[in-house]
Amino acid sequence: MTELVLSKYGISKEATVTPFGSGLINNTWMVRHDEDEFILQRINQTVFKNPFSIAENIRNIGDYLSEKHPSYLFVSPCKTSDGDELVVLNGEYFRLFPFVKNSHTTDVVVSPTQAYEAAKQFGRFTNMLADFAVEKVNVTIPDFHNLPLRFAQFEQAIQKGNIERILESAELCWFLKNQKETVNTAAMLGNHDGFKKRVMHHDCKISNVLFDENDKGLCVIDLDTVMPGYFISDFGDMMRTYLSPVSEEEKDFSKIEIREEYFRAISEGYLAEMETRLSEAEKKHMVYAGKFMIYMQALRFLTDHLNNDIYYSVKYEGQNFIRASNQVVLLEKISEKEKLLEKIVGH
Repeated sequence: MTELVLSKYGISKEATVTPFGSGLINNTWMVRHDEDEFILQRINQTVFKNPFSIAENIRNIGDYLSEKHPSYLFVSPCKTSDGDELVVLNGEYFRLFPFVKNSHTTDVVVSPTQAYEAAKQFGRFTNMLADFAVEKVNVTIPDFHNLPLRFAQFEQAIQKGNIERILESAELCWFLKNQKETVNTAAMLGNHDGFKKRVMHHDCKISNVLFDENDKGLCVIDLDTVMPGYFISDFGDMMRTYLSPVSEEEKDFSKIEIREEYFRAISEGYLAEMETRLSEAEKKHMVYAGKFMIYMQALRFLTDHLNNDIYYSVKYEGQNFIRASNQVVLLEKISEKEKLLEKIVGH
């Protein structure tokens, strides 16, 4: 299949194709052909129902940045010999990107400096698109960060899910139901004059930043989830995935902690680009952003567990329950240090 896809780009069957990266959604390969290197991806249509809407977003944003910010490194997809951005074969969608020489990604944040660089790149991306018409950006995953909807789905899972799992998860369900104030705040912010819809990345894990040889941020990548949204999605996602030294897969919850120096790095990096863009109301909700994203992810993991693991892939029985419990502990740790974190950002 990949050989036929590559032929559409004029790449011969002598090219070497090997699995690449650690992404959980799309299938990704490294392609080496003569002296050139490329990244080939198969788009997951279970998650992304309309790949052409993603292609349109990337094209429109790329054109805008090329005109307004020509020095920015924007990794546009290669076009086929027929000038197409996507290759469609047997109902599956593929695309090819050039591999940026002397660049690298990382799966784990290893220093505050790295966290600062990543946050600066995500902030820079939104800042550069501040004057881009947000209504021109396609919604690629409807209601992706709609917390009231996620809470409603959670409540439905408690009513209609796996009864055995519901009973076993009673304590966790009780805790999450009693955090509804986080949901109420999210609903309120959607109607707040101080909160502006912007072009947001929506998937700010560290692996979606390209770094150079000196670990300086180059640009953000993986733009499939770029949609209209609020800053809390991006800033909160960085808090969720950078602050603790362990990921949501960690079973030993004693390893979960909030590293203040990483929070300082994230906030300084993001505000280096977004300080003048964010309203006072938005700045006052920077710590809330982390609570919002962590709580929503806990809801989604537990909802999937109660619904017999129909969304997130699992490798062992109860993995989504472990993930949800992990995120609840992270949420508790954030709450314990909330005043300290507020002080760091000056609110």
